[in-house]
Amino acid sequence: MRCITITYDYDGDDMVWVATCEAFINAVGNDPAAQGFSYQVAVADNGVTRIHWGRWDSEATLKHVQSQEYFATFAARVKEFADGAPNAVVATPRDHTSNW
Repeated sequence: MRCITITYDYDGDDMVWVATCEAFINAVGNDPAAQGFSYQVAVADNGVTRIHWGRWDSEATLKHVQSQEYFATFAARVKEFADGAPNAVVATPRDHTSNW
């Protein structure tokens, strides 16, 4: 299992951001080959900082998702929202609670 945390500040139209994230999450959910990939987004309490978490079970799953048009579209929009490359940290999870 691998994961990524992405952060950036965005104070534009929230409905545009929500619609973009929902479209990506729905596309992943409707892609049978992406079953090992999960994604979550949040808005920080300051109302501006956006946080994305992604997890995948294998490099093959990640490569599949990254090769899809829905990923290219979403990545380009996130870059626009972030006004450039967002902050991103890729990691290997080491431990978690049983309900994670």
